[in-house]
Amino acid sequence: MGNPTAFKEIARDIQPYRDVEERLLDYRELYTEVDVETRQSQASRCMDCGIPFCQSGDGCPVSNRIPEWNDLVYLDRWEEALNRLHDTNNFPEITGRVCPAPCEGACVLGSVETPVTIKNIEYAIADRGFAEGWVVPQPPTTRTGKKVAVIGSGPSGLATAAELNKSGHTVTVYERADRIGGLLMYGIPNMKLGKDVVDRRVQILREEGVNFVTNADVGGSGENAIDATALRAENDAVVLCTGATNARDLPIENRQLDGIHPAMDFLRANTKSLLDSDLSDGNFISAKDKHVIVIGGGDTGTDCIGTSLRHGCKSLTNFELLPHPPEDRAPDNPWPQWPKVFRVDYGHAEAAQRFGNDPREYCLMSKGFIDDGNGKLAGIRTVEVQWTNVDGQWKMAEVEGSEKTWQADLILLSMGFLGPEQYVSAALEVETDERSNYKAAYDVFSTNQPGVFAAGDCRRGQSLVVWGIDEGRRAAREVSKYLLEV
Repeated sequence: MGNPTAFKEIARDIQPYRDVEERLLDYRELYTEVDVETRQSQASRCMDCGIPFCQSGDGCPVSNRIPEWNDLVYLDRWEEALNRLHDTNNFPEITGRVCPAPCEGACVLGSVETPVTIKNIEYAIADRGFAEGWVVPQPPTTRTGKKVAVIGSGPSGLATAAELNKSGHTVTVYERADRIGGLLMYGIPNMKLGKDVVDRRVQILREEGVNFVTNADVGGSGENAIDATALRAENDAVVLCTGATNARDLPIENRQLDGIHPAMDFLRANTKSLLDSDLSDGNFISAKDKHVIVIGGGDTGTDCIGTSLRHGCKSLTNFELLPHPPEDRAPDNPWPQWPKVFRVDYGHAEAAQRFGNDPREYCLMSKGFIDDGNGKLAGIRTVEVQWTNVDGQWKMAEVEGSEKTWQADLILLSMGFLGPEQYVSAALEVETDERSNYKAAYDVFSTNQPGVFAAGDCRRGQSLVVWGIDEGRRAAREVSKYLLEV
């Protein structure tokens, strides 16, 4: 702890995003250039708290040793800080961009003051590491002769592959899309995570010896299908990292109308068209000149807002079923739990700038879509709901007389995911749990089939990128143990 009084003397200073009017004109990343002196000053706010809740428990899922690299940044020992960061996190340049930072919610300073800007500092360390040439391929010196197939190239798949490769196993990652990255490539828009950032890390993994196969639909039935049982027979182990891609639908009246899409279909098509042709091929769902409604919140809902605004939508509204969050922690949400408070994300700020108000409407239940008479979407009917706490359980009831009709040409469903698609698990005869996830206990990761493991969202359910990385790292450890025995 280089400056023991900094947390009392220096105010929290978040690295700003690019100006809204500027960034709405492109799909480049939101972030401004790192001010090194400011980040060092902010790192000095990390206090000698005794028990760093930021790095465990309710804090960082990968147990980043946050106070250590904060202190190294303050002391201008950036390369050492990067090494300390890489000890626990394979992809800090990604989590520094997209993680909601549960570490900051658990920061001890945050219990009495504003927390340390941990996420900004992580981002600064990682990007400086690449800029200075400190991040270089480190292939293993020896190979074990064992072969592992990883199915899926999202956060958990890449982390699994990286760790298994370090152990000397020969790893091949199979991805059904045309580019490597899974959720990182096609699920998160460019303005939040530039695809050059993903490609840069994938190239490092390639040079370290990881093999990648795209357009490879393991267990599928189309032209890119790969036989799952044959793949299992060819490898000493298989790790399922397919993600939770089965989106929750909204089966209300007139769901079949043209103009209603799952959020990921909207985001995926936009990113692919952007990368393929800078949107000139037209192979995406356009929000231009449309009245857009996004149903559901979270990161995915915000990304739909930001993308629709860049298309040039005519209006934008975001429906939330739950009530407006409080400005400060509620009594039943104490530190160091994740603070369930009102936040303005990048998309909300952009919508407010463009249309003059925050796009969110709370306590709304969707009742039915409206047909324009030709099979196309014309709007949606809603009703307000009221939430009451009955014996510790929240109950929802419709508010009589609160029905309303909203105009809409495009509605995007962003209501989370129900679990993984089942065709891979079915082909390998892997059991699923009551939530339809691949059944494999945490910290063990082995399924009912010998040599078949599961990690990430397909095992634990929809979660954060950083949880996917944690699961991949832990699963790789268990796979290596298994390979020593076979």
